Amino acid sequence: MMSSSNVVIMFGLSVFLLMNQVVSVDYGTALTKSLLYYEAQRSGNLPRNQRVQWRANSGLKDGSDARVDLVGGYYDAGDNVKFGFPMAFTITMLSWSTIEFRSQLEAKEELSNALDAIKWGTDYFIKAHPQPDVLYGEVGDGDSDHACWQRPEDMTTPRTTFKIDDQNPGSDLAAETAAALAAASVAFRPSDAKYADELVVHAKQLFDFARNHAGIYQNSIPVAGKFYSSSGYEDELLWAAAWLERATNDKTYLDYLSGAGNSGGARSSFSWDDKYLGAQVLASKLVLEGKSEGSGIWGQYKSEAEQFICSCIQKGNNNFKKTAGGLLWFLPWNNLQYSATASLVSAVYSKYLTDAKASLQCPGGVVQPSDLISLARSQADYVLGQNPKGMSYMVGFGSNYPTQAHHRGASIISIKKDPNEVTCQGGMETWFKKDAPNPNVLDGAIVGGPDENDGYADSRSNFQQAEPATVTIAPFVGVFASLA
Repeated sequence: MMSSSNVVIMFGLSVFLLMNQVVSVDYGTALTKSLLYYEAQRSGNLPRNQRVQWRANSGLKDGSDARVDLVGGYYDAGDNVKFGFPMAFTITMLSWSTIEFRSQLEAKEELSNALDAIKWGTDYFIKAHPQPDVLYGEVGDGDSDHACWQRPEDMTTPRTTFKIDDQNPGSDLAAETAAALAAASVAFRPSDAKYADELVVHAKQLFDFARNHAGIYQNSIPVAGKFYSSSGYEDELLWAAAWLERATNDKTYLDYLSGAGNSGGARSSFSWDDKYLGAQVLASKLVLEGKSEGSGIWGQYKSEAEQFICSCIQKGNNNFKKTAGGLLWFLPWNNLQYSATASLVSAVYSKYLTDAKASLQCPGGVVQPSDLISLARSQADYVLGQNPKGMSYMVGFGSNYPTQAHHRGASIISIKKDPNEVTCQGGMETWFKKDAPNPNVLDGAIVGGPDENDGYADSRSNFQQAEPATVTIAPFVGVFASLA
């Protein structure tokens, strides 16, 4: 029998191991805060029930240069730009989280907040889609915005609008927005069928736009390519078709999925740029339910989805890297966004397997649905403080969390406390360079996260690790709800 001292010698993480055994994590509070975060990211006229009180109205003239109302939506990360491509993925993932774990959200009295978070995005997308083959895909300019450090309420940078249309296509942007609207319609269907119907109309039009006018969106909106360059659009078309099938039960979208020439192959990540895995998982659900046969391309979808999951749980032929502390490790820049999507897929697939009374056969052995929930829990626990640094990577959660998140609004005194204008460079000198905690707690924000050695530097200038983004938190909403 191995003594506890031997365990310490082996792992060098004695405190971390003890924490894992005795500390129970408050997933309910993490869930509440994760939805609160989206209120801090709101652009536009803030509603009466706004809970994040250090924010005020902003971006009230967005769209005026094009004579279209583009007020609303979300600021992307720590900046003040509205990037349509990652915003759409954020809403798709918030919707997926809400659909799969609706009863848990309801039990924790967070369902209305989750739907509000989704609707803040979908209302904006409806505005941004004034004609079937027109979609506004960005407001603001990344270069000028990133050269300034201002509260959203003080913005002096250009709020230029950028769009795709039949002459300047963007199949990836249009299809991802279609996926977001279709997924949101499923989330709203039980409580607001009229709104769900409206979302489906826009989703169908955008899917047709994406199919009929092929092209990568950054060729039409070059300024977006510097920050969110798309690697292709086949994945978004599959992802959108899968969500439209779920939203409409229309055989058209089933046929699109079955007729696809490329199922994506085994993926190495799931993100705002690469949705193949998402499409594969939704297709696998159809196979597990018996709605689609398990051979041909449907068998490929399921096999490829399960290869990814097996690699996450370390029972595949090509397992994903894990840090010594147990975090799934994909890429250096904002790694937690990839850990988040992998965690949500694990939780969701656990549900699909349970419903089908099935298990997963990995090269390294049989995996039960409970094993997949354990994997998702391990990643959530790591993020919430059970890691070698004993640090929560969610701002405002626990007693030790990042105090200098790379975020303009949080790092500058609230306009309600000091209404004096913060200038572009004045904000940089006074607030960005200030070595002190942010004056506003950005509750629920999950920063980019630690490096591959479980290291983290809490510094505002460390944007690679310290900047939270809307795409990171959305999948964790579902993970926290599944565990709460």
